[in-house]
Amino acid sequence: MADPRIIDIQLDQRTILWRNADVEQERRIAIFDLLEDNHFAPQRVHADGYAGPYKVVLRVEDGRLVIEINREDDAPLEAIILGLGRFRRPIREYFAICDSYYQAISNASPQQIETVDMARRGIHNDAAEVLKERLEGKIEVDFDTARRLFTLICVLHIKG
Repeated sequence: MADPRIIDIQLDQRTILWRNADVEQERRIAIFDLLEDNHFAPQRVHADGYAGPYKVVLRVEDGRLVIEINREDDAPLEAIILGLGRFRRPIREYFAICDSYYQAISNASPQQIETVDMARRGIHNDAAEVLKERLEGKIEVDFDTARRLFTLICVLHIKG
């Protein structure tokens, strides 16, 4: 029986440089929300018909995103590799707007905070659409899953 969802997700610790407490909090929330509710259906058919659930490891290697997909028992299934070129600008914009948002929280009016937050959500939503597009034919994900995965890609993109 198919169970197209992620039940565990890990970020390769070797590629992460903790930016600040805010980014760490975003990572924790994205992982929690992702595990609570996601749709993740790799499109490759496996000989035994395995169709989830999945354990996923994300890492950046040679400027590319690697999505390792494993069975529930940790047996490897496949790895999807995506170039990060189309994500460089959205990642840069997302971190810039997040920095503005965190600054606004401490000293801006509620209306200014709302304006910055709307811009932040817009960038995040656009990047989620790009990710869905890049995964097309490889992994079927819903919009919320793509948003949360983009957050984790941002965390991975901050590498030493």
